[in-house]
Amino acid sequence: MHARSHTPARLHRTPPRAVALERQDFTAARRHSRRGVLGLASLLGAGVAGAAAATVGGTAHADAAAPAPAGRGGGAPGSEGPEALLRRWAADTWRSLDAMTHPDTGLAADNIGADLQTRSGYTSPTNIGGLLWSTLVARELDLITPGESRRRIARTLKTLQRMKRHEPSGMYVNWYDEADGSILRSWPGSGDVVVPFVSSVDMGWLGAALHLVAQADPSNARIARALFDAMRWDVFWDREVAAQPGQVVGGFWLEDPSREGVVRAVPWNGVGGPEVWYHATHHYDTAVSEARMVTYLGIMTGQFPAGAYFTTFRTFPPDWDWPEMAPVGEWATYEGVDVFEGAHEYRGFRVVPGWGGSMFEELMPDLFVPEAEWAPDSWGVNHPLHVRAQREHGLDEAGYGYWGFSPSSDPHAGYREYGVDALGLNPTGYFSDAAVTDWVAGQEYPQGLDGVVTPHAAFLAMQYEREAAIENLSRIESELGAYGPGGFHDAVATGTGVRAERHLSLDQSMIMGALGNVLLDGALHRWFATSEVEQSLRPVIGQERFAAGE
Repeated sequence: MHARSHTPARLHRTPPRAVALERQDFTAARRHSRRGVLGLASLLGAGVAGAAAATVGGTAHADAAAPAPAGRGGGAPGSEGPEALLRRWAADTWRSLDAMTHPDTGLAADNIGADLQTRSGYTSPTNIGGLLWSTLVARELDLITPGESRRRIARTLKTLQRMKRHEPSGMYVNWYDEADGSILRSWPGSGDVVVPFVSSVDMGWLGAALHLVAQADPSNARIARALFDAMRWDVFWDREVAAQPGQVVGGFWLEDPSREGVVRAVPWNGVGGPEVWYHATHHYDTAVSEARMVTYLGIMTGQFPAGAYFTTFRTFPPDWDWPEMAPVGEWATYEGVDVFEGAHEYRGFRVVPGWGGSMFEELMPDLFVPEAEWAPDSWGVNHPLHVRAQREHGLDEAGYGYWGFSPSSDPHAGYREYGVDALGLNPTGYFSDAAVTDWVAGQEYPQGLDGVVTPHAAFLAMQYEREAAIENLSRIESELGAYGPGGFHDAVATGTGVRAERHLSLDQSMIMGALGNVLLDGALHRWFATSEVEQSLRPVIGQERFAAGE
């Protein structure tokens, strides 16, 4: 339980602005480099122009998987009932994931063109994990047979067994060749050097997927469980170095990346093994973050203490003078950790923000952990309010006519982080429109610009505003035409109508995960939230009361 308090005895002071901005730049680059060539270029010094071609498509594979047959539903956009419509969207989304899957390895490419012909030539642990849970959902929706599901998952797990990884921790590096499972050391198309990096947040999604398989596929449970049990989540837990000790590090390089600020150290917490390279200031320090999945996995395996959940910021403390918005809230103590229970005010209500104000930061971990049910006074309040804020921003504040903002392909070029700036702590903001770069809270948001919506964000929201999300997505399909044989295009600009002509496997797998919960009565929640997981996580997250509300 927690106790309310005034100013705590242990107060972490504001870092110098230069340090804060370094953290901001590095975190943004690493957090999304797996899906955007600009992030990879920033992180590894790659040539942006050379890598862009690889991100858009890469080398065509003659053995690309043939499109799967269409699922149940059919009909022209708008002609189906709600369930048939969702099933059609699921069937087409699965078709894109099937096309992204290499037939020899069972590894999903990072992305594919909207024509489903050209895979990217590289994959990551997130992509692999997303394919695993999407295969389970496809089985339950009768898009593939149980036997085909077992064979597909077995092929992927067999490849994972032979792929090189960081053996002391059982963790995989961030980039592999999808055709043979080898570690990627040069970027497809440009030839830029890739230094093997183990990403905490990407491993979180593969770990979640392996745990799901171990519950939902008895024939493959033994191998999935062995791969999961070999993973040492505490290799990512920083006891001492962070401004607020106990936060999750971004990851580590297996070789010297020759980057300023990188420190060489034996993996901490007793993991052991050869020396690796961490970045001294790269930590996931916000509670509203995709990285909380890593914290959940660490707590449920007993490798993190319960207090690790409370070491991230709900908002930055009220005495920090550089954030663009002053928070409201008060101090509390949970599991011996002092927490400022802050929130941002937005359109007459209060929301706990994330780093960039994007939908997937808020809701992707909720695909697996039933956060709203287990933590009704925190996530149970914040999740629906975040969805409401995104909807009101798109329809009312910015006036786009559509909503759903998350990092995605940029319809105009490459990749970009989209969000609602008022819902973020990032001083420079994730904006919903590429033209907006200097808006601050309190100003009138400019209307009529070319706002970018990404369908996966609306699918995540469907778990809280089903009818509004379906209506929004139906109009994105029928009015903006952001739809093809593989389902929704990754993003579309609402003013010009320019579409991102590709699919990202992570975003497609988020769509499959959300539909698995909506159409299958919380299937991913049931598979993930075993009684043992509930016993370890629910008492921790259920004790908190956010400052969010109306």
